[in-house]
Amino acid sequence: MSPAGSSAADASADITGRDDAAVAAAPRVQSIYVYEAPVRLWHWINALAITVLAVTGYFIGQPLPSMPGEASDYYVMGYIRFVHFAAGYALAVGLLGRAYWALVGNHHARELFTLPVTRAAYWREVRSMLAWYAFLRDRPNQYVGHNPMARLAMVLGYLVLTIFMILTGFALYSEGTGVGSWQDKVFGWVIPLIGSSQQVHSLHRLGMWLMIVFVILHVYAAIREDIMSRQSMVSTMISGYRTFKD
Repeated sequence: MSPAGSSAADASADITGRDDAAVAAAPRVQSIYVYEAPVRLWHWINALAITVLAVTGYFIGQPLPSMPGEASDYYVMGYIRFVHFAAGYALAVGLLGRAYWALVGNHHARELFTLPVTRAAYWREVRSMLAWYAFLRDRPNQYVGHNPMARLAMVLGYLVLTIFMILTGFALYSEGTGVGSWQDKVFGWVIPLIGSSQQVHSLHRLGMWLMIVFVILHVYAAIREDIMSRQSMVSTMISGYRTFKD
């Protein structure tokens, strides 16, 4: 294009607000629908349940100082235990609902419950993502759903740990509901298997701290990916769409 033509185009852009050259050179933004509404709803309810369980669970293990006066006038620990049990039910029922949706939802809904551990290509991708998280690569590979490293972390760091917390939590709860209750019939075998109620309590509390560590790493990784990998993470679990900004 001649300089005169270029000047005319620049003048037109100033008047109309159009700049075709800049638009053509701009990075592509592509959005793909990944997470269905039930998955997103479960994610945020689950996050709230885990937060409530961690806070109330801490105070159950480290009770508040005794308050003066009649015990009947102060039911603080009773309320804390009630909220803890209610959140525990929400966590357990939510996981059952999430398992159901893995069967009827899209293939991304099944990533939480499956790992292609027999495929060598999967482990190569895990190593590649480990290098990315360790700042040894400039750019990560792009994935529509969970990346292979995140998928491994979700199965081992969340799913297995959550199942353990549900088993041990309801086993401890069954001591209060008594012999013959459905909690005792379903979960009563856990305490004899591990050894004693105190051992189950200690392991349950250890699981709480492991879950807190997992949540911290999960949030860090999601925000880091949102900023550095040029693909949406946090907003994807709100809208359902993964946006690639290249």
